[in-house]
Amino acid sequence: MKNDVKIRNEMLSWYDAHARVLPWRSKPSERPDPYYVWLSEVMLQQTTVQAVVPYFEKFISIWPTVHDLASATQDDVLREWAGLGYYSRARNLYKCAQAIVSEHDGIFPNSVKTLKSLSGIGDYTSAAIASIAFDIPSVVIDGNVERVISRLHRIDAPLPDSKTIIREYAQNLFIGDNTDRPSCFAQSLMDLGATICTPKSPKCEICPISKYCVAFEHCDAQVYPKKRKKSKIPEKYGVAYIYVHDGKVGIEKRPEKGMLAGMVGFPTSEWNEDSVDNIDDDMSAYKIRHVFTHFALTLYPQIINQKTYNMIEFKEVDKIGLPTLFKKVWNMIESDL
Repeated sequence: MKNDVKIRNEMLSWYDAHARVLPWRSKPSERPDPYYVWLSEVMLQQTTVQAVVPYFEKFISIWPTVHDLASATQDDVLREWAGLGYYSRARNLYKCAQAIVSEHDGIFPNSVKTLKSLSGIGDYTSAAIASIAFDIPSVVIDGNVERVISRLHRIDAPLPDSKTIIREYAQNLFIGDNTDRPSCFAQSLMDLGATICTPKSPKCEICPISKYCVAFEHCDAQVYPKKRKKSKIPEKYGVAYIYVHDGKVGIEKRPEKGMLAGMVGFPTSEWNEDSVDNIDDDMSAYKIRHVFTHFALTLYPQIINQKTYNMIEFKEVDKIGLPTLFKKVWNMIESDL
């Protein structure tokens, strides 16, 4: 803690020279756009920067402002979000945009408390928006920051048990005696974790704060943060019913609650932990396995040569915003139809 001010100064100097260029990020000397910050932070929840960049660029090309996004429909947003996963984020994004326009005149609030009252914005996202967009000192802890602090202090407790300890150290680092340039400082730690203090093979020899890092001193930075051994996730099974007729395929909109809520896809059976019975012999080779957050699903596509209530041309399938699960199904069977 005695080195917190020195760490901040070192990080800010390093950031000025090495800040990542990202489509939602302003230059260190420019004022960030709160809409860009919010949109990117929601997209980045449990998703990599590489995956988010094309989606972010697509969204701002279609909806350049929060007013534009609020005037869309939820189906529009879900369609453009398709493939990014964690679809509750898209639904909350849409609700939040509408609330910002209707309740805040299209102006993003700069209070952490007010931000947290909006759909899809929790502790981390509210702190990130307040800090990055409005330069308000806030404790911003994502996975990159967790890793940096775990190594700086060589925290022995495994994640997630160590989160409270990490926050205690971060409190002084983010909002201690020296709170100069909160926006740049938060992003500097994120960048350090993403480019130098990486999960594997950290580049300690070029780290601007290695002289303060206890794990570096002990030559075991790669060991931290320690993590609990993950338990095996449940396996579920189901059937996808692929109705085909005269160059068309049947689709449906999924219920508004449950997995892939509100998304367009192929009709399926229920997904449960019992293996699937009565799979046609000539279709048993068709199956895809898709891992969700809390379970893995094995889905068996079954082609049914008949009409159903909602048919679209084969050539339209790639345009309707299928989630990744159903894209896998379609990519597997399309050439055989």
